[in-house]
Amino acid sequence: MSAHPYWQFPHMSRRTPVLAANVVSTTQPLAAQAGLRMLLAGGNAVDAALATAITLTVVEPVMNGIGGDAFALIWDKGTLHALNASGRAPQAWTPDYFHGKSAMPDLGWGTVTVPGQVAGWVELSRRFGKLPFRDLFEPAIAYAENGFAVSPTIARQWAAQALLLKDQPGYAQAFLPTGAAPQAGDIWRFPAQARTLELIATTGGKAFYEGELAERMANFSAETGGALTRADLAANRCDWVDPLSMSYRGDYMLHELPPNGQGIAALMALGMLDTFDPPRANAPSSLFNLPIEAMKLAFADLHEHVGDPIGMGELAAQLLDKDYLRRRAALIDPRKASVPTAGLPGHGGTVYLTAADADGMMVSYIQSNYHGFGSGVVVPDTGIALHNRGRSFSLVPGHRNQVAPGKRPMHTIIPAFVTRNGEPYASFGVMGGNMQAQGHVQMMQQLVDLGHNPQTAVDAPRFRVESGPRVMLEDHTPAVVVEALRAAGHNIAMQPGDSLDFGAAQVIVRQSHGGYIAASDPRRDGQAVGY
Repeated sequence: MSAHPYWQFPHMSRRTPVLAANVVSTTQPLAAQAGLRMLLAGGNAVDAALATAITLTVVEPVMNGIGGDAFALIWDKGTLHALNASGRAPQAWTPDYFHGKSAMPDLGWGTVTVPGQVAGWVELSRRFGKLPFRDLFEPAIAYAENGFAVSPTIARQWAAQALLLKDQPGYAQAFLPTGAAPQAGDIWRFPAQARTLELIATTGGKAFYEGELAERMANFSAETGGALTRADLAANRCDWVDPLSMSYRGDYMLHELPPNGQGIAALMALGMLDTFDPPRANAPSSLFNLPIEAMKLAFADLHEHVGDPIGMGELAAQLLDKDYLRRRAALIDPRKASVPTAGLPGHGGTVYLTAADADGMMVSYIQSNYHGFGSGVVVPDTGIALHNRGRSFSLVPGHRNQVAPGKRPMHTIIPAFVTRNGEPYASFGVMGGNMQAQGHVQMMQQLVDLGHNPQTAVDAPRFRVESGPRVMLEDHTPAVVVEALRAAGHNIAMQPGDSLDFGAAQVIVRQSHGGYIAASDPRRDGQAVGY
């Protein structure tokens, strides 16, 4: 569905970064401003991040919702903290539950794991927040109750998902009340979602996992063929974990959440690239071919070896071993495309936001329903769109990511954090499926190797490695790069200027004097704000 001519933008925007002592950057302006309101009210970066995240469930419903998962990295008082707020499989999900299927379903109840995101909101606020938990919901509740104008990008995504999801339980009633998706500029109101957010706010999340909302989710599951139960919801917990890290170019360190996320793939690729000389601007080999080949090898290992952290053992450390990564890097031909295979280590729609405050706290946060609107299942009269993260499980017997009761699936959503000589340098993310790990690698090259400012780093043309030999490139990629990659044997697929396949980056870089430079991706509706 093409946009009305009034809502077409033929030229790449030329944004400039925001420089301020307190900043928020995310994919939707109203959400960014909600976070800024918390900072102005005396809150800290975590309060700002949470208000932004909660508001995003209302104003950007295609990419995330109340029924999703979340991950966060928080720099506070000299320490980097990591929170895994992803949910687990229902207890009914034994391998036999999916007997006869060759792969996990794409949509519907067969993809719905326990939503962990709300528990993450509660835990982050409890441990780090300054403002009352209830205050963080005020902007979101107001937008759900009173309405907001739908942006062109979100309207386009909404329309694209409508035909696919209209027959899923509860979807059309919730998100197609007139029979069609809202158009750009239309006012969208969702009072039922406002009531749900009010319940979560006033009960500190208990209504979602133990009370009225849990009962509604479980009853709807039982009525419409789902496996999710009240016991599954009540058993949910989020976990504080130790970040994984990879040094780069001596002074820098990229930090990621450990598995079950795909952040380890970014660290692996970066470790391989560190064995080569730094790239030059628009150099076809060092800035494109090398990271493409490194990502192929990292993804091969990711899909072969990564799953729930309980089953990983020492494997994560083995995958990041410098000697192992040097061996993997030796397989890369700087001038030629390859078909990668997994190694043998040790011989054995998403939204992203980042916020920072004048006291030095920085937050890198991501939440998602996975694909647009997630599973398509929406609990009636609640606005709770349930994610389809369970589709990431494997049905291969013995695979580390094989589906099992109470197990977390391999995850695509990953926030990133960078330190330089042990001090905070940058928080960033690049939302968008498997684009995220490779987006992190490309941002590191832009920020560290090329020394670009955050906005230039965000605006630079990106590649996206897909399954098989296909590599997608943006239409503003220099012609010399495109031809060089084709000559190297890559199957190049050029994408139009309005493609949403290359993720949406949000970046905050800390300046030496303590202020920040914040940037938001022109590929989405986003905005960096500050004061």
